[in-house]
Amino acid sequence: MQKTYITTIPDKAGAFLKANQIIAGHGGNIVRVSYNKAVDLHTLFLDVEADKKQLQKITQDLGAIGYLANENKLSQRVMLVEVRLLDVPGALTPVLELLQRHHINISYLNAQQSGTPYQKIRMGLYIEEPAVMKQLLDDMSAICDVKILEYSVTEKILDSTVFYIEFANEMRDLLGLDRRQTNQFIIESNRIMQMLDGKDQAPFKSFDYIRRFARFIAGHRGGNYQPIISQRRMSPQVMGYIVEPPCGSNTYLLDDGKELLCIDGGFRCFLPELQPILESMIPGFSTRKKTVALTHGDIDHTGLLSIADRVLLSENCYQNFVLEREGKADYREQNPLHAPYCCLSKIITGYTPPELDRMEIIGRKLDEKTLSHIGTLDFADLHFEVYEGNGGHVRGETVYVDTENRLMFSGDNWVNIKGFSDDQMAFNKLAPYLMTSVNMDSKEATACRKQLQKWAKGMVVCPGHGMWFEAAAK
Repeated sequence: MQKTYITTIPDKAGAFLKANQIIAGHGGNIVRVSYNKAVDLHTLFLDVEADKKQLQKITQDLGAIGYLANENKLSQRVMLVEVRLLDVPGALTPVLELLQRHHINISYLNAQQSGTPYQKIRMGLYIEEPAVMKQLLDDMSAICDVKILEYSVTEKILDSTVFYIEFANEMRDLLGLDRRQTNQFIIESNRIMQMLDGKDQAPFKSFDYIRRFARFIAGHRGGNYQPIISQRRMSPQVMGYIVEPPCGSNTYLLDDGKELLCIDGGFRCFLPELQPILESMIPGFSTRKKTVALTHGDIDHTGLLSIADRVLLSENCYQNFVLEREGKADYREQNPLHAPYCCLSKIITGYTPPELDRMEIIGRKLDEKTLSHIGTLDFADLHFEVYEGNGGHVRGETVYVDTENRLMFSGDNWVNIKGFSDDQMAFNKLAPYLMTSVNMDSKEATACRKQLQKWAKGMVVCPGHGMWFEAAAK
């Protein structure tokens, strides 16, 4: 078994040695360690491999010496205040004495003369007991002018000793996470930071990108979910619609007047926003029989699965969901470079593995070709030949091609970057940075895209992201 410990160690020589001795003494093996004093002075991450009983003893002993973050740690806060004092000797003394009486630590201090009779002093106050905040501010206001400033980690205004506490609080409040999810969020964020640090990326840049990702998702909920919607005739019998969300994959709806074929479906967390839009677009949407055909199993494509009557997919894509249902790492998470981002994405978007009982396998890839024919899909007067790629983007990737009606649904094997909206462009810059690449095998992904470009001449290409477009005939 393997367990990740978020430990809080003292900033002194031998602190890590003490933790190592406890772990080794119980037969545990440290398989990953991460400590960055520039990010947080006290927080040390340890991945320990041991059996269940050994881990229990390790946990008990680390807790006994105060190395494990207690349950109340995430309620602690840093409050940034600005006090205005006369620029005279000893003016700051009463404020410092007040902080001492309330047992408040200063995590950040910045003051300098301004050429006026007054001096403004900014202080980051580390509040271990939130109940003292009001009394402290009342007492401080009695001796000087006090202003509470908005805190932002990206401004790097605070001492690093409290970074993870503040980051955890921010993400918990933004996303409504419980204790377990918050801890997991911090662990995966640390993994990304450690991975990118090995590529000489500034640690705080990693957390800034994670913060942007979380804020982007949270900031486009409710009325802020504003997709771009277009339609076009796909065949004599079928009208096609594209819903381009600010983030996540396109959702395609093919309507023959009776049933609906949906291809992909964006993030699951946006279903409460997307479903009313679809119901207003398509008469009887909620009562129509709905089939969802997936281009692949990435979580930003699976948002409609819970309302589908059936789900069509490749066998490899199906097996990806089987792994998730069994609590195992899916295909992307088996890649150490992709795993932390994928775990964070699932937390941020509230993803849960889909049910398997409505899934129907189109076919199985039996060779190592760049694109292998695995089956067919018919809908009204549309006839799709279905091909599976060689896993360049992700294992199980699927493409749907109707040569008679000149249609191709390419998934993420070919996206229309030039057709991105400003929101889509901003969001789609985050994943390549946090994963180092959105593809599992860039060489194979390029080969697949080039093959699709040869096939698509004169076709309408419906990509996984970006507006549909007509490929040049030559």
